[in-house]
Amino acid sequence: DMTEPAITSLAELPFHVSGRFPRERFLRRALGDGMVEWSTRQFFDEVRDLSLGLGALGVEIEGRVEAVTVEEQLQEQGEDRAPAASPRSPGTGAEAWRLRSAERGPTEAPYEIVRRMRASICVLGPLLARRGRARVPLPGGCVFGPRPVDLHVRAMEALGARIALHGGVLEAEAPPDGLRGACVELRSPSGSTVLGTANLMMAATLARGETRILCAAREPEIIALAEWLRACGANIEGEGTDEIRIEGVRVLHARPMRVPPDRIETGTLLIGAAITRGCVRINGARPRDLSALCERLEASGVRVRSASDWIEADARGVEARATDVRTAPHPGFPTDLQAQWTAYACTLPGVTRVRDEIYPERFMHVPELMRLGARIERAGDTAVVAGGGELAAAPVVASDLRASAALVLAGLVARGRTVVRRVYHLDRGYEALESKLAALGARVARAPDDQRP
Repeated sequence: DMTEPAITSLAELPFHVSGRFPRERFLRRALGDGMVEWSTRQFFDEVRDLSLGLGALGVEIEGRVEAVTVEEQLQEQGEDRAPAASPRSPGTGAEAWRLRSAERGPTEAPYEIVRRMRASICVLGPLLARRGRARVPLPGGCVFGPRPVDLHVRAMEALGARIALHGGVLEAEAPPDGLRGACVELRSPSGSTVLGTANLMMAATLARGETRILCAAREPEIIALAEWLRACGANIEGEGTDEIRIEGVRVLHARPMRVPPDRIETGTLLIGAAITRGCVRINGARPRDLSALCERLEASGVRVRSASDWIEADARGVEARATDVRTAPHPGFPTDLQAQWTAYACTLPGVTRVRDEIYPERFMHVPELMRLGARIERAGDTAVVAGGGELAAAPVVASDLRASAALVLAGLVARGRTVVRRVYHLDRGYEALESKLAALGARVARAPDDQRP
């Protein structure tokens, strides 16, 4: 067994981040005519599940994968050093997906796919707009408190759809003459809804008349979705603000697109540099999408540099200090980085308050971090972390996607061998994270898990 931490510090090494796969845009392919090609650098479990789900809805999908290992990716970027103990993984290469959809086809989303991912609710809008009806089981995904789909339902009803819930399945039908534009407010106690905004945007592009979305989500993924829909012929304006206006069109046409970089994977690797007091440069990243994280990293003592397409976090030799965070809708601190920051806070001298106002129950990683020796107290929507002490290895269990990443990061600095169980959660949103960390100098490996469902 290792008696030292799994890593001293993440190496000073440029690295390329994957694309953030646009689940809602992948699902949106059910509306357009012709064939569309997507270019991306990732293939994780939710992409696979989405392709299976769309196939069940009659979408023809061709996937081309050019397998590129981590080592080959580094050579591609001009790095001549081969990272030690870097496992070869075929999932980090360039990919292209070609999708073709027919106007007629199945309208029922398969339960076996929907139960595994929350984003599957986004078939509701495209199916209603294109095929006039939909049967969608209530979605699954990470379990960390209630995340109702009532805003999705109310949005479709505002466009004229009739929706009823029978046996855990949403049964929806559009009017005989199709959906019609409306003014829809997506406000909720925690702010707007990203998937709800995407779902409504997709339905409204083919609805008759104008749709105004009030309290719309402003996340980069919504902006990218709007830009691509506009390239396909949609009439959309206002993305990136809290009001989006859409004038419906009769048909959309296929256009190629490139998936934008994954800002949450980028943020996870930047926090990885910070927690190990290392230095990592992320190539192919968009700093403007992570301004809140970069500001908090700098406040904690990390040196952050960036240009238009890269971000670097350098924590070597810094005097780290406790730094509070509070999650908020974009451009605030992402709730999807809250768990990773909580792990980082365990290494910061002083008291850090981590408040999640979007998902107040998203703290299932806290008891597992405490098994590693972290001193954390919960107070409602806030975790109070007394950091600066040493973490010690222990077996821990991942409860959801981002909790998995947090426990892996904590394991990098815990003394001894840390075993993280149920990392199938991790695979839902990260591709070969262990390979990327190993390429940066971490001693990390994957083993079969008999607790996988």
